[in-house]
Amino acid sequence: MDMLSIILVGLIAGWLAGLIMRGGGFGILGNIAVGILGALIGSLLFNAFNVSVGGDFWGPLLMALVGSLILLFLVGIVRRSTV
Repeated sequence: MDMLSIILVGLIAGWLAGLIMRGGGFGILGNIAVGILGALIGSLLFNAFNVSVGGDFWGPLLMALVGSLILLFLVGIVRRSTV
């Protein structure tokens, strides 16, 4: 994937994950960061369980969304435990 595609998928995945987990996003840079880190987490998990999602736009988006949701879930647990 080229850099523009990675940023676009990261932005969409981070925004969707923010809507699902918190009811809102983190701003454009925060959404991109969450989406890109989520894509990394999703890629590691999908490869570990030998799951293939395809190579078009929707496969990487699904993988990044799943990873972003896991990332936000873990951040929520850490945030609650420190309060």
